[in-house]
Amino acid sequence: MKEGWKIKKLREVCKTGAGGTPLKSQKEYYEGGTIPWLLSGEVSQGEIYETKNFITKKGLINSSAKLFPPNTVLLAMYGATAGQVGILRFEASTNQAVCGILPNDKVVPEYLYHFFVLSKETLIAQAVGNAQPNISQEKIKNALIPLPPLPEQQRIVSILDRAFTAIDQAKDNYKRCLSLSKGLFESYLQGVFENKGEGWEEKQLKDISLVFGRGKSKHRPRNWDGLYGGDYPFIQTGEVRNANKYISYFSKSYNDVGLFQSKLWNKGTICITIAANIAETAILDFDACFPDSIIGLEVDPKKADLDFTYYLLQYFKAALQKLGKGSAQDNINLGTFENRLFPFPKTVEAQKEIVKHIDTLRAETQKLETLYQKKIDALEELKKSILQKAFQGELRGDEPAESETKKELKLA
Repeated sequence: MKEGWKIKKLREVCKTGAGGTPLKSQKEYYEGGTIPWLLSGEVSQGEIYETKNFITKKGLINSSAKLFPPNTVLLAMYGATAGQVGILRFEASTNQAVCGILPNDKVVPEYLYHFFVLSKETLIAQAVGNAQPNISQEKIKNALIPLPPLPEQQRIVSILDRAFTAIDQAKDNYKRCLSLSKGLFESYLQGVFENKGEGWEEKQLKDISLVFGRGKSKHRPRNWDGLYGGDYPFIQTGEVRNANKYISYFSKSYNDVGLFQSKLWNKGTICITIAANIAETAILDFDACFPDSIIGLEVDPKKADLDFTYYLLQYFKAALQKLGKGSAQDNINLGTFENRLFPFPKTVEAQKEIVKHIDTLRAETQKLETLYQKKIDALEELKKSILQKAFQGELRGDEPAESETKKELKLA
């Protein structure tokens, strides 16, 4: 540890507190409220200047909610946002899923903020809970913090702010490039299917299919353990959404009982989601079962090309998703596809020729997307590296990481 630095438990340096939730059944605790009330999901903002929710003075008094002053460091303790950290820039209350670390004259709030950004993974690793992590206030209070004198804290914060501003700018540039490369491919698909030329026909999907229908999962409840743990892959909507054209992995499998109440679809079947993640499309890379929230389309190779049909559905995804909007949970049904006409070149050979051009462009744009994503990931790693140096007392006045960041910024 650098000379003049100390290691302290947070409880030795700062006071902490958690928020609270006024009774939802009491309308007077919420209606017409003017006191800002933050939820844990709003903590992942860095600097926090506003909130969507408000409570009344009566709600504040009659609950464990409390007002935190400006410059309080807020840490989300429960659920999906556990470990997220922000700095409150106005007076506000929070719910009980947020821990507030109160400002004082011993530590710079921004220094604490950066420390807990670095410590997020450590805190989550210590968290308890099954489905989602819970970070106790006690663990936050016992966090060990390297504590230099105030001028050194301010110097570190100044260096981090400069470096991170440059990193974020470079990341934004790479994200724009990433978006442009994706847009290039989508624009090409649009050109293919909107400027069709001669020799195209409008067909229903069942006209080009050997098999066309919904998946099966008859047993209730569907999550009964007795269905799973066998040799038959079971695909769900999320695995269709996350696939990169081909579904090449699965997280669950049916046993013989599961298969009996379902249906095994052949490798090469196009899967189309009709609930939750609607109109997402991917091709099975192995034989598999799936539920009725997915449509299976086995293309007749004499009538259509498999890859052409996949790209066709990719292009029409946005229009199909629009049809499913408006219900409590977005969904479409088999009829959406049965009754719709889709454009196909008359011959399979013509479809294959179009696919060659689409595949070539797809390969090139994916190379670009991979490159830009690697750049974005590298900048995130650079951030972590700078933070680690900061809290080990290794940041110098002309921090090399800053010049490295500027180099990345020029490349972007």
